[in-house]
Amino acid sequence: MNGLSVKIDLVKWRWLWFGISLAILIPGMIGIIICCLKYHAPLRPGIDFTGGSILQYQFEKTVDLEPVRQVLNDCGFAGSQVQAAEIDHKQVVIMRTKAIENENSKQKLDSQLMAKLGPFKMLSVDKVSATIGPELLMSGIVSLLITFAMMIIYISYRFKLDYAICAIIALFHDALALCGIFALLGLINGTEVDSLFISAILTVIGFSVHDTIVVFDRIRENTKYVGSKKIDLPSGKEYRLSFADVANQSVNQTLARSIYTSLTVVITLLSLFCLGGVTTRDFVLAMLIGIISGTYSSIFNASCLLVYWRELKTGRKAKFA
Repeated sequence: MNGLSVKIDLVKWRWLWFGISLAILIPGMIGIIICCLKYHAPLRPGIDFTGGSILQYQFEKTVDLEPVRQVLNDCGFAGSQVQAAEIDHKQVVIMRTKAIENENSKQKLDSQLMAKLGPFKMLSVDKVSATIGPELLMSGIVSLLITFAMMIIYISYRFKLDYAICAIIALFHDALALCGIFALLGLINGTEVDSLFISAILTVIGFSVHDTIVVFDRIRENTKYVGSKKIDLPSGKEYRLSFADVANQSVNQTLARSIYTSLTVVITLLSLFCLGGVTTRDFVLAMLIGIISGTYSSIFNASCLLVYWRELKTGRKAKFA
């Protein structure tokens, strides 16, 4: 420990890290507020939450999506989401609309699509009941609350209460960053969230807290060095290690491991996002954003929050070498 020199003085620049987080969170929170006013929900809800129909049609020739949207608007399905996918090297048009209540509406839509874009093959027509939405939403909220409560209990038992609170704040950062970005995507790009989005949030939280615990465990192991003497090589002056010094050195000891572990996951997710199917792209994007945010908060936010907490508790400001 004494032979290790701090490579990155994270605590010294903590307000920079906090500022970067705020630069991401504030626009996201504004997007969430706008979504609440526009959609009566913090994010643009998908069919899983609102109910509706999912139609997959395969036309004989490749078609543009804009005429499909125009037909949907003419048939009373304005605001429908239209995407293109590929099955067996053939284009598949996926339409997510409000619920098609009767067969006449379906026949009118089919006839106009055929008249404007040519013959097509109907691959699937699925209907999702709107009653599923509240159940999924409530289950997701309960899952998140249980997850946070169990994490606070475990980390408080394994470490201390201040460790647990700082870890939960970092988790809120990750969840809020992910929701904020998707709120903006919903307003700008029409991106909707479904039940997979809740799964992505829970997965990101699990990954992030695992990374944070690794950092906190190293800090806890190294707290025995707080108060020990050390010589500053450039000046030759002797000083005693503070909690901030120990936190800096602990994060640097785990820095490479955290980045390499996250990088392997990010590479996999990037491959899935670029080469995977369109139906899972939003889920993979949510995972990708969450993993990057979780890695950032574990390295730059959680430890700095813990040091700041200790400074407020002891009334002493960290002295940087």
